Amino acid sequence: MSAAPTPARVDGLRDFTATPRLLAIALLAVAIGAIGAVVAWLLVRLIGLFTNLFFFQRFDTAFVSPAGNQLGLLAALVPVAGALLVGLLARYGSERIRGHGIPEALEAILTRGSRVEPRVALLKPLSAAISIGSGGPFGAEGPIIMTGGAFGSMIAQAFHLTAAERKTLLVAGAAAGMSATFAAPIASVLLAVELLLFELKPRSFVPVALASATAMAIRVSLLGRGPIFSVPPHPAFVGAEGLAASALVGVLMGLLAWLMTLSVYASEDAFKKLPVHWMWWPAIGAVAVGIGGLVEPRALGVGYDTIAALLRGELASRAALPLVAVKWAIWAVFLGSGTSGGVLAPLLLIGAGIGAFAGGWLPSEGVGFWPLVATGAVLGGTMRSPLTGVVFAAELTGDTSALLPLLIASTVAHGFTVLAMPRSILTEKVARRGFHVSREYAIDPLDVLFVRDVMGKEVGGAPAGVGPAHPDELLSAVVYRMAQTGHTRLPVVTRGAEPHLVGIVTLAHLLAARRRHLEEERRRERPLRLERLFPASLRPRRARPDEERA
Repeated sequence: MSAAPTPARVDGLRDFTATPRLLAIALLAVAIGAIGAVVAWLLVRLIGLFTNLFFFQRFDTAFVSPAGNQLGLLAALVPVAGALLVGLLARYGSERIRGHGIPEALEAILTRGSRVEPRVALLKPLSAAISIGSGGPFGAEGPIIMTGGAFGSMIAQAFHLTAAERKTLLVAGAAAGMSATFAAPIASVLLAVELLLFELKPRSFVPVALASATAMAIRVSLLGRGPIFSVPPHPAFVGAEGLAASALVGVLMGLLAWLMTLSVYASEDAFKKLPVHWMWWPAIGAVAVGIGGLVEPRALGVGYDTIAALLRGELASRAALPLVAVKWAIWAVFLGSGTSGGVLAPLLLIGAGIGAFAGGWLPSEGVGFWPLVATGAVLGGTMRSPLTGVVFAAELTGDTSALLPLLIASTVAHGFTVLAMPRSILTEKVARRGFHVSREYAIDPLDVLFVRDVMGKEVGGAPAGVGPAHPDELLSAVVYRMAQTGHTRLPVVTRGAEPHLVGIVTLAHLLAARRRHLEEERRRERPLRLERLFPASLRPRRARPDEERA
């Protein structure tokens, strides 16, 4: 009887590639988290200041809604005035303050080595505060993500760091800003992972998570504990009918996400055809905002009070639809004009409004239940971040009993848009600037296969003195060595005091590893046949080839 083969040893390999340098980056991230919390507080105060100045002519930083103004028809001119200021800041300050905020952070990561200009850190929150404070139907999250990221990048640029480490600190600042703004530290980390980091490694996850936690801890003394939207209690389990309705809401929100994305970029395309400089586009778009504000004043500004009313069932479902229509229209037009503002708060309001309207035809699961489920689903569909949508809705409201319906609705909406749309509302902006962002994160097959799995045994043509490979090395290490040395053929030698040549690894062998992975992705087979579950005497008899020919 032959002995069982001895398993190959993998000594020296680790689950993760983190080094002690992680500690230094984490300490910097904690400091950035504290700064992010203060920046978020300042932005909220700035928005309050400009709202009071524009709509109530008073010097006050209290966060108020512009809906209660007494300006009458003059209120229609306020968004135009604010948009003119934003256009001037973008033209003569920095063009990078235009847009949602998150695509700009993505662009800095992808194209500029995570370097953000210091003036962006100052002009972005100022322009966003003017835009929102003058009635712009946006949220503060996009600008604070860009601003927090800008401060993280600035601090990183003051140290001797790699581009990957700068990216980590930029994203740490972005997550800190979002965490402090929404009292949602876990969702902020998830958003960073799903949309900004392009990886899930300890070297980046640990600093970003610590920055988000630090910002949340400091937020308690600056802006309060949260959650920012308190809701009535909901049932711990909604039953089969409620779960099926959650899937239906997911389909509806997926369709909504698709239509909203189309509307924003249709607006952007229309503005690009105007025969005037882009500096004037926000002012032109603001005309629609002013008119919409006269029709439905609650559509102006961030709309946190309106979102809260929808989630608490304080806004009649019949009033939700016209509010959604106006908010959607002015948001799409104004965002397409290139002004400064975020997308999360408008998505929350529109999703909650449609959830309130549709709730009249869905199973009764308590006050504000369907607006809550719809908010998570619309985020999962529009931003292509389903886990963020689930956790964000739960953290915003403090309602964890709705996690299962949120998971179903957000996942269905995500699946709908993945199949219906090539890109999300955020990555479409990046694609229009000539870059591509892959949102699929997977283990590289070269990180799990060894040289011994693919190497050739022909050793006659193995070059000497080019940095050999070892049979127990991962193929990813060999790829990096080839990139560093410029050699595409490496001899494979054993380890030890007296190494000897055992093979060769080339680019062709690396491609063979890729082909193996490709076959796993595309080859369809059925290893388990149903008839094998029955005794041989009960299985249907298959005709032999000679019988079939007869």
